[in-house]
Amino acid sequence: MKNLEENFKLAKKQDRRAQKALYDLFSAKMLAIANSYTNNIHDAEDIILNSFLKCFNKIADCKEWKSFPFWLRKIVVNDSITFVRKNRNILYADIEIADHISDEDFDEELIDINIEEIFSKMPEGYRLIFNLYIFEEKKHQEIAEILTISEGTSKSQLNKAKKWIADYLKSKENEKKHKTIKI
Repeated sequence: MKNLEENFKLAKKQDRRAQKALYDLFSAKMLAIANSYTNNIHDAEDIILNSFLKCFNKIADCKEWKSFPFWLRKIVVNDSITFVRKNRNILYADIEIADHISDEDFDEELIDINIEEIFSKMPEGYRLIFNLYIFEEKKHQEIAEILTISEGTSKSQLNKAKKWIADYLKSKENEKKHKTIKI
């Protein structure tokens, strides 16, 4: 942590080595975050480069070194959402909410699975809302404002994402059963 504090203070003085040290410290995690929104590693790389550039240009806005990781994450998430909104046409289907899937059932099914594999196959609209709700802990009202959709659409898409994941996991389980039977 002391390294973070020192590098943060030096980076605020536009020290390039300290900025590089912060980049090295956080770039892998920020890349994973950006990729979870874009589902394209090349786009995610572009996003984090731009995010770090923005971060170092506005680092004076971050008051405490302890809050730097959260502040940087917010920049990466916002830049990822902006990128996706600008570069892709995302359709949010406002059909009935899949209320039959409970959070308890859903959480148990996430054990021992490859999250990256699921995100790579999940429809983009579902993935955006799922990320914002689950990982960024945003409320539906906040998600609606960020994505300029209705609160009901946010709720619906989250429930559809949960259903999609449950169906995906069931299909993977069925694939395993069929492979076991053929052997």
